[in-house]
Amino acid sequence: MTHPGEITRRQLLRRIGLTAFVAGPGAGLLSACATGGAGDEPTATPTGTIAVSADPKNPFGVDAKKPLEVTIFSGGYGDAYAKDLHEEMYKKRFPGVTVKHNATQEIGTQLRSRFVSGDVPDVVNNSGPAALDLAAMATEGQLADLTALFDAPSLDDPAKKVRDTVTPAVLDNAKIDGKDLVLNYTVSHRALWYNAKLFADKGWTLPKTWAEFKALGETAKQEGILLFAYPGQKGPYYQLWNALYTAAKIGGNQVIIDIDNLVDNAWNAEAMKQSVTAWVEIQTLYGDKAYFGLDHTQTQVKQLQNKLLFYPVGSWIENEMAKDKPKDFEYAIAPIPDVTAADKMPYGAIQVGVGENFFVSAKGKNSQGGLEYLRIMLSKEGAKGFTEKTLNLTVVNGAAEGLDLTPGLKSAAKAQDTAGQNIITDARFEGWYKELFDYGTQQINVVMAGRITPEKFCQNMQKKADAIKKDSSVSKQTRGQ
Repeated sequence: MTHPGEITRRQLLRRIGLTAFVAGPGAGLLSACATGGAGDEPTATPTGTIAVSADPKNPFGVDAKKPLEVTIFSGGYGDAYAKDLHEEMYKKRFPGVTVKHNATQEIGTQLRSRFVSGDVPDVVNNSGPAALDLAAMATEGQLADLTALFDAPSLDDPAKKVRDTVTPAVLDNAKIDGKDLVLNYTVSHRALWYNAKLFADKGWTLPKTWAEFKALGETAKQEGILLFAYPGQKGPYYQLWNALYTAAKIGGNQVIIDIDNLVDNAWNAEAMKQSVTAWVEIQTLYGDKAYFGLDHTQTQVKQLQNKLLFYPVGSWIENEMAKDKPKDFEYAIAPIPDVTAADKMPYGAIQVGVGENFFVSAKGKNSQGGLEYLRIMLSKEGAKGFTEKTLNLTVVNGAAEGLDLTPGLKSAAKAQDTAGQNIITDARFEGWYKELFDYGTQQINVVMAGRITPEKFCQNMQKKADAIKKDSSVSKQTRGQ
């Protein structure tokens, strides 16, 4: 059965270049890096839109002497992929150019004042708990239009436009107020992550029902292991995602689509209440409130020490913890167990989405260079190198072919293959209405700590959503099925 917002397994695997390593290693990657050079100067419009010139080697008319400034969120992916790969590729295209590299885990904190003053970086990897509000940035005219990027010839095959080399989800998620303003670069698998070696050693099997989930919790408790935990500091949104995806499993993707579209009473949907109730029960019976005082790294170290079984996160975790991971720990992905006997999505449904957004500053000193930098990222060489350095997949079609993938990525690929058409959609209100998402990360801690009921959590979220819906100063976004 196909649910709203879902595509077929074959379509999804082909679009993000997974077919080769699910079925077996491919013949290897194409590698092409065109040389830069002066071309026809494209026309810039007052809105920040840049037209594509006739020169496929320099479609944006980049001035080879202009410096480029790049700011990267140094979180789970680190920043080596930018500093040692993409920026070096840019320098190769424009010999002698200066690229200024900044890395931080506090994107908004560091950049807000710069955007106010007008001294802005050209390319920004906007991610992490302190990310900038993209909808507000768009309203302020800070985001360059990426239409020229998507219409430009790809580095690998000038006969193909960039838009034809990436998963269509990139184009769907690029839009704010109907304009292409954001590039989501990675494909992530968000579900419950666990240590496959521990399960094999214990002879445990993955729970498929909520009853089996709780039974495993009892077993683990006898050995001093928590069934589940999430970080209460710098990471409560992991559990907010988890609650949303569980609600979609129970009630179908329409639950999340309605929340994104600010549909009346969307947060009060029965599936949402059931999801939060189920997870509050797990926290009460098999969790530890001490984790509310830990950040994501501290919590993830606890998991590496086998002090907790399941952790709700995305596939970037394997790279984030690579230096700390002991040899007897093997990351693997587990679908959310069936919460009810009538869940609309069957066991095995997982969330697969695009993320890790980048934008080019419309008011930067080198917007043309910023677009070229993103075009380099979207080449197979740039995408393959990113996967090799970060252990995470990109949105570039076929870029994973021929790679020797880690156990975690192989597990995610297998889980996606098993899920077939049952792919849980991503929640877009995170980028559309940051105030609502930030409020949700606060409220999820409150309800999981037992300070409010699941019903009150849903009521509070609905009240906040209603306020945003009525606020004429907030630009409204909509998504289809």
